[in-house]
Amino acid sequence: MGGFFGAVSKHDVIADVFFGTDYHSHLGTKRGGMAAFDKEAGLQRDIHNIENSPFRTKFDDVFDEMKGNSAIGCISDSDPQPLLIRSNLGTYAICIVGVINNSEDIIKQYLSFSGGHFVAMTSGKVNSVEIVAALINQKSSFAEGIKFAHSVINGSASLLILKNDGSIIAARDKYGRTPIHIGKSEDGYCASFESFACQKVGYELEKELGPGEIVEFDSEKLTVLENPGKEMKICSFLWTYYGYPNSIYEGINVEVMRNQNGRILAQYDKEIGNSIDLDYVSGVPDSGTPHAIGYANESGVPFGRPFIKYTPTWARSFTPPNQIERDRVAKMKQLPVHDLIVDKKLLFVDDSIVRGTQLKETVDFLYSNGAKEVHMRSACPPVMYSCKYLNFSRATNEMELIARRVIVELEGEEGLKYIEEYSDASTARGKSLRRAIAEKFNFASLEFQSIEGAIKAIGIEPCKLCTYCWNGKG
Repeated sequence: MGGFFGAVSKHDVIADVFFGTDYHSHLGTKRGGMAAFDKEAGLQRDIHNIENSPFRTKFDDVFDEMKGNSAIGCISDSDPQPLLIRSNLGTYAICIVGVINNSEDIIKQYLSFSGGHFVAMTSGKVNSVEIVAALINQKSSFAEGIKFAHSVINGSASLLILKNDGSIIAARDKYGRTPIHIGKSEDGYCASFESFACQKVGYELEKELGPGEIVEFDSEKLTVLENPGKEMKICSFLWTYYGYPNSIYEGINVEVMRNQNGRILAQYDKEIGNSIDLDYVSGVPDSGTPHAIGYANESGVPFGRPFIKYTPTWARSFTPPNQIERDRVAKMKQLPVHDLIVDKKLLFVDDSIVRGTQLKETVDFLYSNGAKEVHMRSACPPVMYSCKYLNFSRATNEMELIARRVIVELEGEEGLKYIEEYSDASTARGKSLRRAIAEKFNFASLEFQSIEGAIKAIGIEPCKLCTYCWNGKG
């Protein structure tokens, strides 16, 4: 997906933005970038590929190469950014978080009247950040341009703009699908996707922008350029999987939500008579762990870690570009704790079951190391749709989604008319989906969190949440 961090201060902010951006490394693995403004040096920019090395190691010389009292940085799972743009609005640096589904239509429409051009990347693709900039530049002010971009884009785009006067504009996407937090210190302001990044580099949380809200700040003050809209659809998956444990979105902490989510899963198992004689409850590391702790606390079954992920030298398992390499890395990272596996009945909670390929490897690994039973629980509902609003690294062809693929195997294309029934564990179709996936992956049993359970765990109004990947309602 991606994340960003920007700051303006009375002192040099390169260190603030370096560490603030690095705290978004869990959100992307492809590109990292920084841009800074200094009155003497002007706008500076640096972009690196971070697929094989983390952001911190690729930018460890940034303190010698950049200086400035204002800067922005980003982690991206898509196009290189930030970009430097020269336009009628001036020269500025810009980075975004989001996805543009109608990019080709925007490009054709723009070229039809402007007489301008775009810089084409490999295969002719245009950097999505440049597309957003082209939309903004069609208006006479940044605020009007950003509002125009939000109105045209099918998808989403939260953004930071570093102007050539040193101020920063932060704009949350139209429906607030991703967050932007504003922090304040004695010497200035910052803007960040993740709330904890503000606090770790010395800023107190001032506010969270509302959907479509646009602000501009320098070291002295923050000005609201556009008030927030009334309709919000923040991504539910941020709490379930993507958010870091100490992140806060709309006032709700990720770790607290995941613990509550696990408790609700355990309560549901008890209600439907699905409680099992177990030796241990465990999480599929890392993001499944807090859900599992909640499940264990509610069920009374001891929490244990039958296997540990070896992470000092192995990259995150979704980093490699193809599934074979992702599976290989995932397998090499798994180290068994035999005393907690051999002849034991285990229940694992995973953050989600999307394709299921790595999960099957995990279950086979546990059985090969002596597990007696391996039960599986998903901390989110069956993923039935590929996200069309955010650039998730997990986004995929819909027929690669295990739940959707199994529906077609059970009932053909006709079955896709009954996705709502298949999602519901109480229906005959819902039960058949769970049995089929359990048999395919050798689970002793399988259950998913319900949409209602996930919403209850998050704890904000359902109308403010995007649940598109679960029920097609965005």
